[in-house]
Amino acid sequence: VQYAGSPPATHCFATMHPRPIALLGLLAAASPACAFLPSSTAPVSFDSSTSSTRLHQSSVPAENDLLTRLQSEAKELASCAQLAFGPLFQPDSSVSTEATEIVKLCDEIDELGTKERSASDKEDELLMESIQLKAKALKFRRYELLARMMRADYDAYVATASFLGSRIPRMELPNVQDVPYPDLTPVLEASSSAEDADLVPDCTMEPMKYNDSPLDKLLLKIFRNLVVKNTGGVTSEKPGIEGLLEQGRTFMLKPDQTSEAQHKMVRDTLGGLMTPVLPPFYRIFMSGIIPKAEWVPEDLRGKQIGPWFYAPFLTSFVTPTFFAFLVGPSYPNRRKDGQPGGLVVEKCKFLQESGCKGLCLHQCKLPAQQFFKDELGLSLTLSPNFETQECQWSFNEEPLPPQDDPSFPKGCLVGCESRKQVAEMGLKSDICSV
Repeated sequence: VQYAGSPPATHCFATMHPRPIALLGLLAAASPACAFLPSSTAPVSFDSSTSSTRLHQSSVPAENDLLTRLQSEAKELASCAQLAFGPLFQPDSSVSTEATEIVKLCDEIDELGTKERSASDKEDELLMESIQLKAKALKFRRYELLARMMRADYDAYVATASFLGSRIPRMELPNVQDVPYPDLTPVLEASSSAEDADLVPDCTMEPMKYNDSPLDKLLLKIFRNLVVKNTGGVTSEKPGIEGLLEQGRTFMLKPDQTSEAQHKMVRDTLGGLMTPVLPPFYRIFMSGIIPKAEWVPEDLRGKQIGPWFYAPFLTSFVTPTFFAFLVGPSYPNRRKDGQPGGLVVEKCKFLQESGCKGLCLHQCKLPAQQFFKDELGLSLTLSPNFETQECQWSFNEEPLPPQDDPSFPKGCLVGCESRKQVAEMGLKSDICSV
């Protein structure tokens, strides 16, 4: 806008009025929307010495240009919405066809990224937003095509995701449970002992630094106090998660300790953390379990007519907030069947800090699965990856026993501190067995 004096209000509105792209950008943050084509705005001249008639005439082109821009952006909105959400309404195609389209989408996304990095004219804000939003739409389409492939042929999905692992960020995959980390080479220390032949390689990735929120610190303090109560007074002077893990390891290595006692301790602790109010609420409104109340017909009391269709999806969104103090950052994703209701822990805090498969199995995986099934009425499968320290949580999925689960490795971790303590104490127990 060019003017010789103070601009009138109409001209300020023409240049400062929020564009629809600013509002639609909020939508794009939640789900990819459209890319908007840039449109030029002709300069509006103003001279304070001119008459009001000339002032009105000069504002007309600006208003017309704004209308043209709105029309152009509306057309792009429809086009980009079709691009992003098309797979949701298209009939299933062959796996090979979808794999080809996914590769093409990767090429388009890479090309847009190159354009964005090489753009020198940063003054054209609409152009930059157009590139960014179109890339989000393409990524959303790629995600949905991968999810459709999961539903049709999980093995084909794993092969495709593994092949494109260096081109698709891990957080943009629907599921990473069986997708190897790019360029990750497991390292197993050499050992001449036959007893150590079945050891599981340690994670070779850089440790994650966790930034605990005030809520995380509060929940961890409550959890540790409950552990003291449910272990008969096992404490630790160490702060934070290190102290909790020392409590758990001390309890695990007690003489004549059993896996069942460890499971019960964790279930009781989780129940105390959730208070007496949350489990009954969850059982009714998420798991569809009819309460055992006097006003309910006797033949219906305690009967389960769920879980409701929304339970796995909503649980996967709530869980990251309230379990981050134990496992660290996580985000919702898809289960192995391609349906919503999963979440993946990026790098489990409990596993990273403990380095112990026995603690993972008996004080996390098994008791958590039992608690969700028995107390909340919703099946849960925890699938830890000991090479990456990721962990897939799949709600409303029946878990396999660890001894029958081909994805759950046998043996102990190479650098497990608990195994070393067992050897020093002269114990013969296998802390990693069921």
